Amino acid sequence: MRDKNFNIIVPCFNEEEVLPETIKILLTELNNLASLNLIEKDSSKIIFIDDGSNDQTWEILSKEIKEHKNISGIKLSRNFGHQNALLAGMLESESDVLITIDADLQDDSSVMADMLRDYHKGKEIVYGVRNDRSADNLFKRKSAVLFYKLFSLLGAKVIFNHADFRLLSRKAITNLRKYNESNLYLRGIVPLLGLPSSTVEYKRFKRNKGKTKYDLTRMIALSLSGITSFSFSPLRFISFLGLIISISSILMIFYIIYLALFTDKAVAGWASTLVSIYFLGGIQLLSLGIIGEYLGKVFNETKQRPNYLIEERLE
Repeated sequence: MRDKNFNIIVPCFNEEEVLPETIKILLTELNNLASLNLIEKDSSKIIFIDDGSNDQTWEILSKEIKEHKNISGIKLSRNFGHQNALLAGMLESESDVLITIDADLQDDSSVMADMLRDYHKGKEIVYGVRNDRSADNLFKRKSAVLFYKLFSLLGAKVIFNHADFRLLSRKAITNLRKYNESNLYLRGIVPLLGLPSSTVEYKRFKRNKGKTKYDLTRMIALSLSGITSFSFSPLRFISFLGLIISISSILMIFYIIYLALFTDKAVAGWASTLVSIYFLGGIQLLSLGIIGEYLGKVFNETKQRPNYLIEERLE
């Protein structure tokens, strides 16, 4: 049997409405895992990461931490984003094994037992995979499927229908520390660790209280960050598109010369001219935008700013 010092990492941003129920459920889960002899209760805890909340999240956590010895909290100095809050919890944890889960508990915490069983069988990473997303609206389900397919098509490794509900061993965390990236996308980095892994399926629940922090804008931003962090395919596509347009332009030039020299059909037309200008202009702006996205990432990486800063800790 492997070491049983265990942490649950929970990032929070403006979660005052769900926190009391979340704390109650996770404490019950901790007791259940201890009763199954999967963890050591006295040395295990739930670590909440307050990602710069501007509601009563930290006040609620402070009160609960005083009342429960199995809860601790880390308050970040500002909002660094969900991925960085997750990273903070994982890197600040000193446990032998940890599980990350969002505060809204739309991911089924009851499958933590199955994750830990796989860990005790020798797995270093266990991915929580959603096998039922009926709680999500149609747009979110379809866009998620499209993203996973596009991500795979571009050559990046991805676990289908997996978000940030996962188990990581101490060995996995040690390897994760070597990825010093400012443009953080954990769903793409963790599979790169290459350690023995497995998956546990579960049904995704509907959020009962509070509002989702991943609206359409943030979902698109996260998707773009993931794609541009793990694939050069968009840049290669620009090169390929430029080649096709160049060849087409050369063929068009020969066609125009042919019309001018050998036929009487060469009529000066504004329509064809405008279409060409708009088409090429649009392609150029799109290409510059994609190149700019990559240059922006290089710019952020060269600054080597910290992924998170801690303002306060409570044990």
